[in-house]
Amino acid sequence: MQKSVILTSFLLLNLSVNLIFSLSAGAQTQSAINLPADDQAEEILRAEIYTEARSPVDGRFLSAKEYVELQEDLGKLDGATAAFLVSPKLRELIELLKLRRTIRQIIPFLP
Repeated sequence: MQKSVILTSFLLLNLSVNLIFSLSAGAQTQSAINLPADDQAEEILRAEIYTEARSPVDGRFLSAKEYVELQEDLGKLDGATAAFLVSPKLRELIELLKLRRTIRQIIPFLP
């Protein structure tokens, strides 16, 4: 008698837990179906052609033509040596910091 009562209560508990999970999953599915109108599919966004862009230099908005021109100008700078882009005083400071880092690896207790 006790075994049947325990088995029945276990089955009722299992049934109620399954029912709760199925209802909550149905609510999540329903909320996923009702997407806002502003939300676009990722495939559409990937295929979209950009007509405006931000400058990587100062962050201002550029048209597509200005952005291409800026990218070409920056591409020309890639071939320039660091001597034209960094001041001599700053280059010297960088070299001294590299030297200090190397020495600290050999003698770690120096300040």
